[in-house]
Amino acid sequence: MIFLNLKMSWVNIIHHKMRSFLTILGIVIGVASIIALITIVKGATGEVTEQMSSLGADKITVQVQGTALKKGLFDSDIKELEEIEHVSGVSPTLSGNTSIVYSKKVMEEISILGKNQVHFRKNEDLVETGREINVLDTENKNNVVLIGSKIAEELFWDKDPIGEEIQIAGVHFQIIGTLQKSDSYSNESTNETVIMPYTTAMSFLETGSISNADIYMDDSKYSEAVTSGVEKVMNQAFNYKDEGYSIMNMGDMISSINEITSMMTLMLGGIASISLVVGGIGIMNMMLVSVTERTSEIGLRKALGAEPKRIQQQFLFESVFLSLFGGLIGLVAGVVIAFVVCSIMGTSFTLSASTVFLAVGFSAAIGIIFGFAPARKASRLHPIDALRSN
Repeated sequence: MIFLNLKMSWVNIIHHKMRSFLTILGIVIGVASIIALITIVKGATGEVTEQMSSLGADKITVQVQGTALKKGLFDSDIKELEEIEHVSGVSPTLSGNTSIVYSKKVMEEISILGKNQVHFRKNEDLVETGREINVLDTENKNNVVLIGSKIAEELFWDKDPIGEEIQIAGVHFQIIGTLQKSDSYSNESTNETVIMPYTTAMSFLETGSISNADIYMDDSKYSEAVTSGVEKVMNQAFNYKDEGYSIMNMGDMISSINEITSMMTLMLGGIASISLVVGGIGIMNMMLVSVTERTSEIGLRKALGAEPKRIQQQFLFESVFLSLFGGLIGLVAGVVIAFVVCSIMGTSFTLSASTVFLAVGFSAAIGIIFGFAPARKASRLHPIDALRSN
């Protein structure tokens, strides 16, 4: 009997092709919207999270504005930061701008960065050729540098720069390495940058303090404890004046971004679901019309002994068929739209099983919920009244 009801439901849907198509159109739009929006948002947020993570989820950055009594951090402060539990290293940063000279060739507005060995240990893909800054370079304040890709191309296009010397503000520095070419929009470009030991940079830039430091953790799960330890050291260094420094925790920023994007995904999914509800109302309307049109058929089947639950089952099957067809078509349309948009945006396309189950399952539920009332109405028709209406 169930097979017969399925067959009769299918025949009735096929018999009214245009009406059935227009009825499922709302479901198609709703499911396609849910699939496309959630997939596109996940791809975009995944790209943002990946870019943020590349900056260091295990890193805390301290920026020093200074106070009237103390302009920046000293080596003693850096050592205290290194002694905080779960801190695997501290990389001070000094920066400035200057010009460099090699064999009568001059490059203006070149960025100078003062770093230590920790920075290179935590950014293993930073060096293209040569070697990185080591502990001896930092301790001995050696006049050594690594140069960016653009500097290497313009000044040393016909030779290997390793071992050559350049002049920076009249001081000779030996080149020990070259930096990888920067091409990521989220990272600060190092193509026109010279990196030297931060201790050398302090003398070269004529500053006795450090204005920026990156603090690396053993694991990002210790973020809260390490941040608390950093605040303690910074409060002691700047006499508990919060305006003297600021702390940026990349891990917390990534968590906040994930929370915001999850809320956005739910909100967009909820908005798209409204069209599914509208589609469900369309299915209910069609089924009520179908019940009215087929009143005689219902009466005849009841007169021949059909049980009310069989009548209800047939109309409920029709409703579920319509919603599932709409869901499958919407699934294909949503996947195509999401793939095209992700390709244009340059983000990753990842279709999760949960998104598919949510969209298709919701469409099936719409068919059952909005098809129940018409199916129940058909099952409760009195056979005499139904036959009399013919």
